[in-house]
Amino acid sequence: MDGPEGPNEVFPVLLTGTHRRTLDEKKRLTLPKKLREVLGDPAVLYVAPGPDKCLWVHTERELERLASRLDERPATDAEARIFRRLYFGQTELVEVDKAGRVLVPERLAQLACLTGEVVLLGVRDHLELWDAAHWDKYRNEHEPQFDSLAQGAFELKGL
Repeated sequence: MDGPEGPNEVFPVLLTGTHRRTLDEKKRLTLPKKLREVLGDPAVLYVAPGPDKCLWVHTERELERLASRLDERPATDAEARIFRRLYFGQTELVEVDKAGRVLVPERLAQLACLTGEVVLLGVRDHLELWDAAHWDKYRNEHEPQFDSLAQGAFELKGL
């Protein structure tokens, strides 16, 4: 299948939506069935630190795509080296159980200040996991800028 990257490149997944969830006492997160289907019912996912005190959740394929983009930066690029170390050094492989649950590693849950109530966002090629109160504050702070942010985002791409 031809995709946006050229011949034989498979189209990336398109993850969207806001899903309010609850972490149980063991820090397990149940993935919505629709998201599991879009992801191809994966047996494993990768949980990593993300910006703005959230966690990024990737399939192996999407993590490989991200790694390939990062590999385009030269080994002499100090910022890229630091990011690679901090990102991949803290990324954890997690299994998806038969009930569609993943165990969020305690260290990463603490990094993102995750408590009981969380929000799982579809952000095109990955998921983001936020503490619900932190997400609500972030969204309320940035939503009034949506129109100007949209204009700037599309201008950067020349669309």
